[in-house]
Amino acid sequence: MIGPTLKGQRLVALFLLGCLLFNFPLLALFTGNSRLWGIPLIYCYIFAAWMVIIALMALIIEGRDQ
Repeated sequence: MIGPTLKGQRLVALFLLGCLLFNFPLLALFTGNSRLWGIPLIYCYIFAAWMVIIALMALIIEGRDQ
């Protein structure tokens, strides 16, 4: 089992990654008239980043014993 302090540190790092992914400079890269399968690119980016954050959180919390 991963120690509580290491797990906490990984969750804090994941929080900071989420702050970076949902901050203005990166969001501005995906604004405009671009579409992916008819969906505006900004929406695709937001949902993909959200999915990655949730998946990484699940991996951290449910991590296998070491």
